[in-house]
Amino acid sequence: MPDESYGTARHSGLYYVAGSCYTVKFMRTIFLLLLMFFLLLLSGCHDRKERSAPAKPVAEPTAVQVTQPGCAGCHADIKLDSKHSFACTDCHQGDNRSREKQAAHHGLTAPAGMTAVCGRCHAKQTRSCAQSSHSTLKNEVDLIRRQFGLAPLNGMEEIPDRSGPPQNTEQLVDDLLRRRCLRCHVHTAGDSYPYTQRAVGCAACHLRTTEGKLDSHAFSLPGERQCLSCHYGNHVGSDFAGMYEHDYGSDFRSPQANHEPFLRPYGVEQHNLVQDIHRQRGLTCLDCHNSLELSGRQPAVTCADCHAPQPSHVPPLNNMRLEGGQLVLIGRQDGKKHPVPLLKHPAHAQYSGKVDCQVCHAQWAFNDQATHLLLTYAADSSPWRSLAVQSNAEAEQFIDSEGEPVMSDALTGEKKPGIWLQGYTLRRWEQLLIRQDTDGVIKVFRPILNLRLSAADKDGSVIAGLDNITGSGDGLLPYTPHTTGPAGLLYEQRFLPLLKSDNASPQQPPH
Repeated sequence: MPDESYGTARHSGLYYVAGSCYTVKFMRTIFLLLLMFFLLLLSGCHDRKERSAPAKPVAEPTAVQVTQPGCAGCHADIKLDSKHSFACTDCHQGDNRSREKQAAHHGLTAPAGMTAVCGRCHAKQTRSCAQSSHSTLKNEVDLIRRQFGLAPLNGMEEIPDRSGPPQNTEQLVDDLLRRRCLRCHVHTAGDSYPYTQRAVGCAACHLRTTEGKLDSHAFSLPGERQCLSCHYGNHVGSDFAGMYEHDYGSDFRSPQANHEPFLRPYGVEQHNLVQDIHRQRGLTCLDCHNSLELSGRQPAVTCADCHAPQPSHVPPLNNMRLEGGQLVLIGRQDGKKHPVPLLKHPAHAQYSGKVDCQVCHAQWAFNDQATHLLLTYAADSSPWRSLAVQSNAEAEQFIDSEGEPVMSDALTGEKKPGIWLQGYTLRRWEQLLIRQDTDGVIKVFRPILNLRLSAADKDGSVIAGLDNITGSGDGLLPYTPHTTGPAGLLYEQRFLPLLKSDNASPQQPPH
């Protein structure tokens, strides 16, 4: 037994030793294989590094092949509204059969001609629009010419186109009209500020743009953005939105930005004043001013037309309804129903025909007194450095860059020598100017024609006879501030002194 036990133990030991030897040899083999694999891997990386060379320039991708001929082959993203879903060439010309860009764009044009393009389908509308004050700007032209004793014209197209420095008042006024005043007619693309750029012709009002580029080709009713692309800069329209321009002087504008350029959507920073109560309720310009009024086929709507209708009164606007004895205005943009409140306060009957509504209800008004305008041919812009904001991009560029004094003719687009620069004696909004009009009714006035015109030659010297020309009268004109709101407790103090006397002079603000 002992021998067997010893033998068994001995044999087990031999097995253990043999197994250990086998394990060592196996592990050694595995190690050698891993080492060889690692060396091969290093060799491969080294070979790749040696074989690497500078990358060859990537060939330009070949032009995308247009599979569909005509405009849609390249402009597939253009979406049209259902009423204008026809070939692009019907309005833009060009060749709608070609797959080649140059051939497809041959004769391409922007459809600025309302009669030639839109008039083929909308003859009645384009005729009335062409005769409206929005198209001819006759009212603006005549107001300024009459202020300086000049005969009225039939519209802006009749303003003489002259070259060279003006020699008399009429030539100076006409140059002012063509190059500074009439930048907003529908046949120009507007000034280069973000919110004042627009399309031209019918598209100026009926297509939406962002910084001069069309948002889409879907025609729609004009929105506030389209209206304010012209009615900005302390004119009726911007007051509806509560916007009043800051002073031009850099020390009187805010925020005091320390970086350039600073975004000014309408050219000048704006005071954010109280908006017209109609806008606060969600109404837009077209809810009161419809196409019939804008085209001159219907008188302008008045406050009493809606808020004090006669028993047999027909609603003055086609978006108004009488529902259950209540007059309701339906918003053109959102379709929302707005109940129209009727006048109930006894003051309305007491002062009817004597005092205009806005004398009591205007919350603020434009009061830019003494507008100074200088036509200069001098290249030195340093005296105007503090007034580098001008509400006119060309004037601002001249002051900033000290370049040549040139300015575009708004009617022809031609750049001509000389540039109009502008400043004010006083810019205020809190004090209303109130006086009796020629019809005896007390109204709100504004000094829109309180102008001072001058001209200087290349040396900066005043041109003979063209220094501080003021025109006739005080330049005050009645207007309707679009800043309607509740009348204050002391509303009568605005006009009672005028009712008690024959004094028709305006109440001047304190200086």
